[in-house]
Amino acid sequence: MPADIVAEDRPCPVVVLVDASSVVERELIDGWIAEGGPAAEYGFDTPVVQLAMDAFAVASRLVGRRDDPVVVPVRVIWLPPEREGVRRTTFADLATLTDPRKPRRFMQRRLLAKAPDRHLVVAGRPARLSELRARNLVVAGATELFARAIVRDGIVALERAQRAAIGNRYKVPRLIAEEVLDTPEFRDRLEAIAADTGAEVREVFGRAEEALRELVAGQSPLVSDLFTQAMRPLHASAWKIDCDRSGLAGLRELNNRHPLVFLPSHRSYMDPFVLGDALARNDFPPNHVVGGVNLSFWPMGVIARRTGKVFIRRSFGDDQVYKAAVEAYFAYLLAKRFNLEWYFEGGRTRTGKLRQPRLGLLNYLAAAIRAGRVDDVMLVPVSITYERLNELDAIATEQVGGVKKPEGLAFLARYLRSQQRSAGHVYVRFGTPQSARGRLTAHGDPQCPGPGPVVACAPSEQGQEAVRRLARDVAVGINAVTPITVNALATLALLGVHECALTLGEVRRVVEPVLGYIAHRGLPQGKLDTLRDDRGLAGVLEQLSMARVVTVYREGVEPVYSIQAGAHLKAAFYRNSAVHWFVNRAILELAVLAAVEAPEGDQLRAGRAAAYRMRELLKFEFLFPGRAEFSAQLASELLLVDPQWLRRSTTTGADVLTALSRTGFIMAHRVLRSFFDAQLVLAERLAARDPAAPVDRTLLIDECVSVGRQMFLQQRLHSPESVSSELFATALRLADDLGLLDAERADVGPRRQAFAEELRTIGARIARAAAMDPSTPEQP
Repeated sequence: MPADIVAEDRPCPVVVLVDASSVVERELIDGWIAEGGPAAEYGFDTPVVQLAMDAFAVASRLVGRRDDPVVVPVRVIWLPPEREGVRRTTFADLATLTDPRKPRRFMQRRLLAKAPDRHLVVAGRPARLSELRARNLVVAGATELFARAIVRDGIVALERAQRAAIGNRYKVPRLIAEEVLDTPEFRDRLEAIAADTGAEVREVFGRAEEALRELVAGQSPLVSDLFTQAMRPLHASAWKIDCDRSGLAGLRELNNRHPLVFLPSHRSYMDPFVLGDALARNDFPPNHVVGGVNLSFWPMGVIARRTGKVFIRRSFGDDQVYKAAVEAYFAYLLAKRFNLEWYFEGGRTRTGKLRQPRLGLLNYLAAAIRAGRVDDVMLVPVSITYERLNELDAIATEQVGGVKKPEGLAFLARYLRSQQRSAGHVYVRFGTPQSARGRLTAHGDPQCPGPGPVVACAPSEQGQEAVRRLARDVAVGINAVTPITVNALATLALLGVHECALTLGEVRRVVEPVLGYIAHRGLPQGKLDTLRDDRGLAGVLEQLSMARVVTVYREGVEPVYSIQAGAHLKAAFYRNSAVHWFVNRAILELAVLAAVEAPEGDQLRAGRAAAYRMRELLKFEFLFPGRAEFSAQLASELLLVDPQWLRRSTTTGADVLTALSRTGFIMAHRVLRSFFDAQLVLAERLAARDPAAPVDRTLLIDECVSVGRQMFLQQRLHSPESVSSELFATALRLADDLGLLDAERADVGPRRQAFAEELRTIGARIARAAAMDPSTPEQP
């Protein structure tokens, strides 16, 4: 019981707000009161007045009282039958044609007689009328609005009490659109929009209400239970979920004080179902999952909205009312401590590695913190990594110019069929939670100095940069817990050779030293012990063969393995899920080769300059720290390669090259070649254009796909994995950042030529690194 109520010595009147939908429920609440319910629950041994949980009754009989009664909301909750220790609705319950959590009135009588354990009377947190006035100070002077606020507070208190009784899995928001529309901040903003645009205030409010109705998601326990039961076989038949539960107890404790925002990596349409299942099995409330409106097709959209799915438009354009509604809705959910989940890459990765984060929804989160709507939000990086994915064919097709098929019933039917094949494990890993306010403040956001309300205003340039850095922090947190899977290493081995099949022993020669490197660094991993014996390694390759990624030739002396024709992009997807763990090693190798090309006295400077330049060229592909930290990371890599280099009076590039060969593997050609080759294709197409002509970005990417195929056929590109619209789009972003798309610059032509030549030089170093690789079989 709240301390301020306990402290009162004098008797205080008690008003019970009764939330009952039937005579049976009212009788149960009457019995609870007669048996001393308020006294047993809260110590109130005084007469009790009952009021219906209705705004009219509250307005006429409670709001105008001059004393200070204690207000206690009460309701009856109904429970499904207990099965294996869990009370959850199943399809078998639907045989009664009713929701076990909302039984019909005649069923309520039967349940009282036959299953008295299937109902509970719960009371919400009591509050004095004066406390309710203080909490709703803005509307306390308006009888009707104050009565509605009291009803809303009562419903929220009952839902919290209900969760305490039946578990955190069920957290049900109600009356959200009405409450958001009643907030003074939102009403003021809508009036300002009306004034700025010249629209009628009533029209703006109508559009806002319509937007909120479109946005607001419900969480029906019945629909959530049944939807989870229906969808679980889709991923359970394909994958075995491997969820790291070590940090979940701490997350639950955090959730008692702050809302959680789960920000997972996005590789599959199944991601929300896999994560939702993992959280449900550990008694977390269902998240409000934010997704694109393209997935709201009938009937999935109707059902998903009842399970907490929030569908937002892909583009808001200049619709200020819709933007205001989204921001207000997000602020409401965070203030009420509802957990959120969204996929901040903006869509499924097409390459297997993390995409650059999209900042839109993080900006709304930052705005809620700046405006004082919520003290803090804990951001939870989540890595969802699949050993195999059954949807890769479509992803690979899109990368070479194929048109993405629209979502709909036909799409759903195809997708469900594809999920019938076993695909190994899916790993769910939770990164270290990060305080959104703390990280924004650390990154210099001047509007987030610390907890407490602040003046709301448009974000400054420093604030926008702080949000960008916050997004990067989350992405780094995801990468830090992403495990290396067996398929990532198997495809890493096979993609590193040029049109060559490997025997099982040759694959082992590539994998064994990399396993040692992973163990030495203590990197997160999946079932990598499988690769340590011939039987397990062969089994992994056979599974990739069944997935049409690897082809096996068995008619010779022994089986040999290679990437199947047309499957290089699929193989690269698996490799790229773990490629970030090897990027620094690959950059170090190329930096050493650059150093060897320089005069002996200038090798250290040349190697460092080459490393910094590659970091710059790859900054839109990978997440790099600042220069000082990056330099320290490369020094750590160098110590792994050559532990004695600091003890020598002088260390030359040749010394480090020798040490690299002794490690048993080279990474540059396996990790970076496809990215630099894609940049080369784009650079050459830019260099061949009229410098004064404007650049049509879409046509240029299409041209790169076509010319990239030609360059591969001419063996100017190592692998077809470089012919990817996703890689070309990132290369185009780099070219723009380097000022190579600006047709008005007088020197843009020579600079494009120099860029292409620079990439040819890097390509030559990568070829030299490949020739040095002791794990690669000699090729004619």
